[in-house]
Amino acid sequence: MIHKDVSDKYIGPIGIFDSGYGGLTILEKIRSALPEYDYIYLGDNARTPYGTRSFDVVYRYTLECVTHLFEMGCHLVIIACNTASAKALRSIQQNDLPLIDPNRRVLGVIRPTVESVVELTKTKHIGLLATSGTVQSNSYPLEIQKLNQDIVLASEACPMWVPLIENNEHKTKGADFFIKKNIEQLLFSDQLIDTVILGCTHYPIILNQIKSFLPENIQVVSQGDLVAASLANYLQRHPEIDSKCSKNHSIRYLTTESVEKFATSASIFLNERINAEHIDLG
Repeated sequence: MIHKDVSDKYIGPIGIFDSGYGGLTILEKIRSALPEYDYIYLGDNARTPYGTRSFDVVYRYTLECVTHLFEMGCHLVIIACNTASAKALRSIQQNDLPLIDPNRRVLGVIRPTVESVVELTKTKHIGLLATSGTVQSNSYPLEIQKLNQDIVLASEACPMWVPLIENNEHKTKGADFFIKKNIEQLLFSDQLIDTVILGCTHYPIILNQIKSFLPENIQVVSQGDLVAASLANYLQRHPEIDSKCSKNHSIRYLTTESVEKFATSASIFLNERINAEHIDLG
């Protein structure tokens, strides 16, 4: 891919990217923890879902979105999508940033989740509920093994959960059937699990349903608070990046889909009415 020139503005907003709407659950927690910063949320809703796409396609789409956010003045971009974090983040960090601008940063959601969960588990048996793409990437077991080789991870792909949430069908008995089924399959695969990772940013929307089908002794790890705390810590440790992030308490929403559809669907994830802007990529 030919890299475009990026904006050389000294300061700019923090970019939050997701293939769809789930990253809004991450954005909400980040804004709550760091309200003074400016943010641009970019949802590639026209090309979602990423979970069923190949590594090459997810990488290409993610790089296009990250580059667009760079062009809008972002010096720091958070990939608030497990699939994109699993399939594209490492390549972008290692291969593309040195060519685009070595002073910019792209962070994901998997690493901060794993760092937290390995400290929480007592049995050293962890469960992962995620999209098929995230499970097939093996990113979670690879990251966990880097931190603690004694931990056993059991994974369960939940292909129906995201469509149910995005079509606002997640509060139905049909949704309960699939949620219960996937959780039972996960627990059947490893009866020593004491901690479950919600490895998709959509899943906090159905957190109460998930908990209702889990034994009370199993703790559930949702990513929003973890990513927000990790970002706050990162900015404290990297003042050279923090100084390039503008702070005017603002937020913009961009979508590759229709703005009307985005605003309607976003209301499932946010407790506010938003105004979105349409963009074309590629």
